[in-house]
Amino acid sequence: MLYQRFKVTLKYIARADFMRREDGVIALEAMIILPAMFWAFLTMFSIFHSFRTHGLTQRAAYSLGDAISRETVPIDGEYLTGLHQLFEYLSNSQGDSTIRVTSILYDQSEDRYYRDWSQTRGGGALPLSNSDVENWHNVLPVMPDRERVIVVETFTTYEAPFKTGLEEREIRNFVFTRPRYAPRVCWETCPDGT
Repeated sequence: MLYQRFKVTLKYIARADFMRREDGVIALEAMIILPAMFWAFLTMFSIFHSFRTHGLTQRAAYSLGDAISRETVPIDGEYLTGLHQLFEYLSNSQGDSTIRVTSILYDQSEDRYYRDWSQTRGGGALPLSNSDVENWHNVLPVMPDRERVIVVETFTTYEAPFKTGLEEREIRNFVFTRPRYAPRVCWETCPDGT
């Protein structure tokens, strides 16, 4: 009896009658394809969102550098705190951002860079020292002797809106701007003769 049933089932499979039937095919295809399409849509949205966030933070960093480069009076902690708040507003950051502003001088006779001052706001970066910037030849542009440049660095944590494979990462921007209307931008007070 069992052998008879097994023989009938094998004949049914061999004839492949079940493969010729077409009822229920659309529902089966939808069950297979819809999750993949949904995942692909969310992934594309997350990728475009990450590029948008990168662009926003970069434009915000350029805006901060431009604002600082136009200053003719010394800047202070309140000014830098305001710039940090402006950066968070412009970059649509959720409070997990840091800015570091550094004034750098190039000395051609020693072929090295010196830090005039360096300040941070937010919680993720330390101020730079002279040893940090002395060999930034591959980072900063070619500068004439005794020229100064303002470096604005921004750090923002990016978290994708959907968990589709993009991990959390830090977006870093590095922007340098030459002071426009004064030979240098000072921190709190300017030394005499500059």
